Amino acid sequence: MRKDDFITKIAEKNDMTKKKAKEVFDCIFEEIANVLDDDDKLTVRNFGTFKVSHRSARKGRNPQTGEEIQIPARKVAKFKASKSLKEYLN
Repeated sequence: MRKDDFITKIAEKNDMTKKKAKEVFDCIFEEIANVLDDDDKLTVRNFGTFKVSHRSARKGRNPQTGEEIQIPARKVAKFKASKSLKEYLN
């Protein structure tokens, strides 16, 4: 499902315009990004946890030339589904 399809579904289920549903959708994901940017985690009960994981700098290899390169440290977003979400899906 694409973002636009999801927004349409939210609008229909909640009797609101697509514009308002898009504003709500964008606001929610902007706040999730803000929480993660602060290196905090967000737990949504019965859904899961969004958190930031830190990857260390490491050596890599350019597959075309075989040259060794340094891959910088970085932050990555992770999501862990809750037990109830896993049970719902299975």
